[in-house]
Amino acid sequence: MNDSERAIKIIKILSKEYSKSKTALFYKNPFQLLIATILSAQCTDSKVNEITPGLFKKYKDVHDFSVARKKELEKKIHSSGFYRNKTKNIIASSKMIVREFDGEVPDNMDSLLKLPGVARKTANIVLSSGFQKAEGVAVDTHVKRLSLRLGFSSSSNPDKIERDLMSIFPMSYWLKLNYILVNHGREVCKARNPLCFKCIVSGLCKRK
Repeated sequence: MNDSERAIKIIKILSKEYSKSKTALFYKNPFQLLIATILSAQCTDSKVNEITPGLFKKYKDVHDFSVARKKELEKKIHSSGFYRNKTKNIIASSKMIVREFDGEVPDNMDSLLKLPGVARKTANIVLSSGFQKAEGVAVDTHVKRLSLRLGFSSSSNPDKIERDLMSIFPMSYWLKLNYILVNHGREVCKARNPLCFKCIVSGLCKRK
């Protein structure tokens, strides 16, 4: 069994184990998902989910966010960390969506990457969960860690890891690959103390 076959076998096993994998962020539309994903940078999904209900009650759509007062928005999202930069990007992205995209979140990678504060990880999450479109694989801390341990990539660079994952796995896996690895990372393949004894793919793992 070569490395590519081994990797695909791992994901087939994990996809059955985490068959209902999806983003843990709460949202009702692609714009809310965009905001939640921006907030999730250096912040847990559970903390973001504490913030967004009140946030989306005050700011109901992209137009509300585009005219938000900086200090008020900063106060609303303060607990997410890096709140000043996130506020700046949220307001600027909202203005651009209103001005250049007729108030609708764009559904392609190139356009999403034009938005302030949006890199490939955020764009991939919005595309996969918001539009069911696969243009890449979101690489967060869990995906980065598991890709190294499972031998999917030898790089620590998110962009290189994403390219490695896209070269290994057929596009049919891209939509849920991030969420499957995130779930396995949270439940079993933890950062500090991985539970190898209960891992269903331990026999295929490259971790020493």
